[in-house]
Amino acid sequence: MRLLLSLLMAAVMLVLAGAGALVYVIDYYDQDLPDYTRLASYEPPVTTRVYAGDGRLMAEFASEKRIFVPIRDIPKRVISAFLAAEDKNFYDHKGIDPIGVARAIVVNLENFGSDRRPVGASTITQQVAKNMLLTNEVSYVRKIKEAILAVRIERAFSKDRILELYLNEIFLGFRSYGVAMAALNYFNKSLDELSVAEVAYLAALPKAPTNYHPERQKEAATARRNWVISRMAEDGAITAEEARAAQAEPLTVRRRGEGEVVTADYFAEEVRREIAKLYGEQALYEGGLAVRASVDPKLQEQTTRALRDGLIQYDRRHGYRGPVGRMENFDGWAKKLAAMPAPAGADPWHMAVVLKDDDPAGLDVGLADGTRGRVPLAELRWARAWKEGERVGPDIRRPSDVAKLGDVILVEAAAKDEKGKDYPANTYSLRQIPAVQGGMVAIDPHTGRVLAMVGGYSHAISAFNRATQAMRQPGSTFKPFVYLAALETGLTPATLVMDAPFEYNPGHGQPIWRPENFSHEFYGPTPMRVGIEKSRNVMTVRLAQHIGMDKVKALVERFGIVDNLQPYLPMALGAGETTVLRLTTAYAMLDNGGKRITPTFIDRVQDRNGKTIFRHDTRPCEGCSNIAWKPGLAAPSVPDGRERIADPRTVYQIVSMLEGVVQRGTAAKLAALGKPLAGKTGTTNDSVDAWFVGFTPDLVIGTYIGFDKPRSLGPKETGGSAAVPMFREAIEATLRERPAVPFRMPPGLRLVKVNPDNGRLAEPGDRRSIWEAFVPGTEPTADQAVAVLDGSGQTGGNGSWSGEVPGAGYGEDASGSYSALPVPSAGGGLQAPAAAGGGYGAPPPAAATVGTGGLY
Repeated sequence: MRLLLSLLMAAVMLVLAGAGALVYVIDYYDQDLPDYTRLASYEPPVTTRVYAGDGRLMAEFASEKRIFVPIRDIPKRVISAFLAAEDKNFYDHKGIDPIGVARAIVVNLENFGSDRRPVGASTITQQVAKNMLLTNEVSYVRKIKEAILAVRIERAFSKDRILELYLNEIFLGFRSYGVAMAALNYFNKSLDELSVAEVAYLAALPKAPTNYHPERQKEAATARRNWVISRMAEDGAITAEEARAAQAEPLTVRRRGEGEVVTADYFAEEVRREIAKLYGEQALYEGGLAVRASVDPKLQEQTTRALRDGLIQYDRRHGYRGPVGRMENFDGWAKKLAAMPAPAGADPWHMAVVLKDDDPAGLDVGLADGTRGRVPLAELRWARAWKEGERVGPDIRRPSDVAKLGDVILVEAAAKDEKGKDYPANTYSLRQIPAVQGGMVAIDPHTGRVLAMVGGYSHAISAFNRATQAMRQPGSTFKPFVYLAALETGLTPATLVMDAPFEYNPGHGQPIWRPENFSHEFYGPTPMRVGIEKSRNVMTVRLAQHIGMDKVKALVERFGIVDNLQPYLPMALGAGETTVLRLTTAYAMLDNGGKRITPTFIDRVQDRNGKTIFRHDTRPCEGCSNIAWKPGLAAPSVPDGRERIADPRTVYQIVSMLEGVVQRGTAAKLAALGKPLAGKTGTTNDSVDAWFVGFTPDLVIGTYIGFDKPRSLGPKETGGSAAVPMFREAIEATLRERPAVPFRMPPGLRLVKVNPDNGRLAEPGDRRSIWEAFVPGTEPTADQAVAVLDGSGQTGGNGSWSGEVPGAGYGEDASGSYSALPVPSAGGGLQAPAAAGGGYGAPPPAAATVGTGGLY
């Protein structure tokens, strides 16, 4: 009896000692435990996703790629799989599973001395504590802290909240955090679409995702998956028949298809910058924002292809810069070629090595997959040697003029020759990554929504965005705003401006400035319409001199083209710097009748809970919500709050003049499209930059081409040759799908039929007459005389100009005489002479010299 009592006392003492030790341990490690109560408001970092205008995914930004799914929306099958694999007794224990601990002790004792990794007994609650509150340190100290926290977490939170945190927090490989992202990255499915086998595989990953890679460790991954399936069957989550069928399925990964993702790298990067500016980097990478971008995927694809094609075509006109590599030894050439890194921007072309160069019919080449092909001579003739100044060497007479044995070149499969005849199989064309760059922007002129934007040939070559970041001179695409400023002073499209030699002495020892037309010719008194259609430099300078550069400066800044335009005359020819986006937006404000818009890449932003926190269109709309549409239901009235920044009448006059650029001027090659189009070409000094901004009544596209390190594009390159073809390719498909809508004329204008060659009233039989828009009271009449703006700040009546007018003029006769044309007195201080007349017999002065006027 005494022995039994002694043993009982010893047991009690041991229990008390153990309890005391436990209290001491808890008290000791409790001092620096993290605050587990913050899990109540914890929101894990969630991926910000950017969607295109059609709802397809365009980009994701995340520090941890995760889609948060509430526990109520996670399918039971997914929960069952993870409980079977990780914590069978999750809903029964209080944070620590004693049975699991005992089992782990037995297994570890059995494996003692072997190379096997010790088996753990961490519950899901313990894993939450480790993953979210502790580190991954392997030590008994961390295990003690983990156990203490697990018990306290169980007391503070429901089982469902703990499981929700776990399933959304765990890392499952493939850059996947949480089960929802893993389902997408491994199987391209949502959680409710996963099969038993797929769910089981995801549940097999938490312990060590890299050890169960579905491709590199497929056998181990399949075995682990099948073990999870068997555990699910044991737990009654699936039937034995379902288990057998799932275990028989091959383990196959299905990545997200390219067709489901809109590729627009430059656009996505612009959206990223905007979100970071609005909400900060943390919200961008962890906030789980849903961003609806304004991009139109179809138009984006068209503009991307158009820019790339245009840059390639320009590049081919200026010669071949040589192979991208060399191979001296041909042993195992296919493997050597496959090991060579492709140059940035080469996709989707292939690298090929020249295996034979002495056949006059073409080059024999080998590709990285071991196949051989032929690049015929016809596909090499463009590749004349590039020479400095964007010139080219002699014609190609034989294949070896282009590439030699062992050269590594870029090729693309070719189906037909230039005559449309089918090529034999394995025929290729020679390709070259352009050295030139460019940018394109497409804008909705009514809302400012950027529908498409491309910032360069390839984002892989450079992330620098030439559409939004490159500051370049716009050249003649700037001129419409000089003309608009002139119209605002009371001039009309029919006002005659002297196109004759002009010089300006800025003083202070600076050289005399003598602007010239592109043709190096002068055309005498010419209507303003002709001046803009033919892009006459001297006329533009005279206009700017007459109205004053202060007016040009004010208007240009009003339209947002240049922030602080220097009021010097050369700026009238586009010497100030701007971006494609800013200039295209300014043209959009011409297109919409002179209302201010702000370009935007983002339509709407929602937070992780679906609440809209940003909307580009902030107009109030009464009766727009919770209304089911019915036939005949009238659309709600939405107020137009856009600021009016120009008189719609003068804006329409400019738009009409820009239509003439397409119909008869420097962009006449677009007239064949047969749809209402307007626009303006631009070429800077020495052809360093080439532009075209064109528009329909509902779409504006701006195009730019130039070298990143400015240099001439070549002596014959202009906006018409380099930029207009890109615009045409970008807009052609859009025009085919839309009806021909004329430009909308505002009220308060009077249409008068005039002769576009000289601006006077059309006469019976005039074949070239057009309808010209005039503010009432400024239209020409038959008995008015002509006044000519000569650039001196005065208007000369009965002026004179003689000599042969070059053929580039608008139908003038050989004597260069112009009939009477009215010039209104409103606003501009131009007075029509009292006497009729209009003969021009005396020659002009050598130069129409203007005073300084405070200008450059």
